[in-house]
Amino acid sequence: MKKLRDYEIGIAKLSNRTHKYEFELNDAFFEEFGKDIILGGKLKADVELDKTESLLTFHFDIKGHVRLTCDRSLEEFDYPVDLQETFRIKYGDENAELDDDLWQITPNTQSINIAQHLYDYIGLSLPMKKLHPRFVEEEEDEDDERDILIYSSRDDSDTDEDEDDEDDTDPRWDALRSLN
Repeated sequence: MKKLRDYEIGIAKLSNRTHKYEFELNDAFFEEFGKDIILGGKLKADVELDKTESLLTFHFDIKGHVRLTCDRSLEEFDYPVDLQETFRIKYGDENAELDDDLWQITPNTQSINIAQHLYDYIGLSLPMKKLHPRFVEEEEDEDDERDILIYSSRDDSDTDEDEDDEDDTDPRWDALRSLN
């Protein structure tokens, strides 16, 4: 966890204006979180912090690639990442997570560690089904083939509506109509 201290931003002494930070996310960063999902990577995170009297707004711009394991072949491959996210922190009486992208901290909080936010945003940008690029085209072709099948229980022959109405009537009613 020592390596995650590099991702702390001291907010106590910052003036009320926009501050810019750059962070490099490499294999050592992902090792701190375990290698369950992301095996490693090389990314650059540009973080812009807008500080006001009552609110801290973090704008994340993360670009690069991460190394994943293919769900089909178990081969490692690089997956491109390009995302923008916003996270807000407001001052209040206690530390609390109010929403996914809104936290509340006490005014005497000295610093914010954004490492977990960076990791979470990257993890959420990954597809559920991780496929090596050579399988992606095959998967798209299979999806296209599945989209071609259309089922219809209606007969699309060229008939008038009047003929349809007659075909839909019960033959017993036809017998009653003939009594007139």
